[in-house]
Amino acid sequence: MNPSFELIKPRFMPSLDDNFRPAVLANRHFLEVLDREAGGGVPLALALCRKGKAVSRFETRVFPEGHARFSSNFAYVERVFKFLLWQKGAAKVYVGGPLAIGQYLQEIYSEHGPRKFDFHFMGEDVYGVPFMVIPCAFEDVPAEEEIEQPLGGNLKGYRIGFDLGASDRKVSAVVDGKAIFSEEVVWNPVQQSDPEYHYREVMASLKKAASMMPRVDAIGGSSAGVYVNNSARIASLFRGVPKERFGEIRSLFARIQKEMGVPLEVVNDGEVTALAGSMSLEDTGVLGVALGSSEAAGYVTLSGHITDWLNELAFAPIDYNPDGPIDEWSGDRGVGSQYFSQQCVFRLAPQAGIEIPADMLNADKLAYVQKLLENGHEGAEKIWQSMGVYLGYGLAHYAQFYKLKHVLILGRCTSGRGGQMLLEGARKVLASEFPELTPINIQLPDEKSRRVGQSIAAASLPQV
Repeated sequence: MNPSFELIKPRFMPSLDDNFRPAVLANRHFLEVLDREAGGGVPLALALCRKGKAVSRFETRVFPEGHARFSSNFAYVERVFKFLLWQKGAAKVYVGGPLAIGQYLQEIYSEHGPRKFDFHFMGEDVYGVPFMVIPCAFEDVPAEEEIEQPLGGNLKGYRIGFDLGASDRKVSAVVDGKAIFSEEVVWNPVQQSDPEYHYREVMASLKKAASMMPRVDAIGGSSAGVYVNNSARIASLFRGVPKERFGEIRSLFARIQKEMGVPLEVVNDGEVTALAGSMSLEDTGVLGVALGSSEAAGYVTLSGHITDWLNELAFAPIDYNPDGPIDEWSGDRGVGSQYFSQQCVFRLAPQAGIEIPADMLNADKLAYVQKLLENGHEGAEKIWQSMGVYLGYGLAHYAQFYKLKHVLILGRCTSGRGGQMLLEGARKVLASEFPELTPINIQLPDEKSRRVGQSIAAASLPQV
């Protein structure tokens, strides 16, 4: 992090992380200094262009060229750029403002730069074209053109919904919007190199749910990763599959649909999280955040639709601590996966005096620590207290990029006492540090919905 980009110590400190420096506080301080010392600075716009006509535009302000604090622009804009890239997705990004800033991002997000993971992911893996950063004048940045579409809410008939996580998979048999059967199965897909494993395990769950109903009219599913037309473009769930066999993963759900013989729709699990929240709340402007094997997020707009955004907040930074935890996949520090998932629990456990047996599956490791929490273990309580603080500052950061009325928190990390501790911690942070955000309704679904709500909402995805 550039030393001239000041990091701010939070009013509420995570019990197990004295070095946490929230992104939202650093960004707010940057803009306050900009107003005080540069009269508001000069405008800078980022336009994130996806395939087709979709363009997302974000505007901010920076120090002008020649100013003593000009170098602090680089760290500020790079972290905002990184967040937007994983929130919205882009094959091409226009950077309109001081030329040096665009050139800096062009170098950082290049084939051999520090953000080469992002370069390859956005280019080759998701959009199938070379990723580009284009420095330009503010006036030359393309206008916004967002694409929204209705999705889900189809409740009639005999449906199957499933949710595929890295530690467990869930399936529900749903009749006219009511689950008559639900099941969770612990599995270990990330370590599996044979696509037949994934096919066999998913089909086993679908067939069991199908056996509970006289017929199946449609199947809807959610899974971590990026999906385009029911095809997995890239997903942590299938990280063990070698590149030469990944085509079998991309055709996995087409194969399943053919065998089951009914309409099938698969989307990112975060979108289904948001959909579940919108359906239960009967309202819009919903950000769903699932704290599970990793962090998943999805968004229902104020108009009640979803977008073509990625919403992969697991890779979006929320902590600017230069020595923050490293995400093993992307190689970046301070990103959501390390704060809003079981990865955070495992990371903080040693500092909490908890030794987790190494021979357990990750789902069992989480359950082990959660059992300690239920029994009043002080170290386990500190883990969830820390995560509650992270969540409060993280949601305040998210609110700078999403128009929010509701935030729904779910996933395995919210089960039992932990969910309420997360909720209380986040609300306390927002009420004290960000009172302007307190109208945002943050809530947990009930225990049953937390565990299987994803698969029930997923069942409503296909139209029949």
